[in-house]
Amino acid sequence: MVNKLGVFGGVFVVKAQDAVSIRASISFPREIYETLEAIAKEKRVSLAWVVREAAEKYIADRWPLFVKPSDRT
Repeated sequence: MVNKLGVFGGVFVVKAQDAVSIRASISFPREIYETLEAIAKEKRVSLAWVVREAAEKYIADRWPLFVKPSDRT
């Protein structure tokens, strides 16, 4: 079952019931999107992986107390 949560901060969010992950549709300026695509191609990963990694690093830099103990180096 899918619960449509709506638009939050410019991001459309759809959450599957009891899901571990939440799917979000995000718009990027063309140059940022093209850079993300290039990074993904270079690393041989998906664009979604690059965005998730960037978001995790942003949160760790901005709010270090939110970093899970297993992620600390």
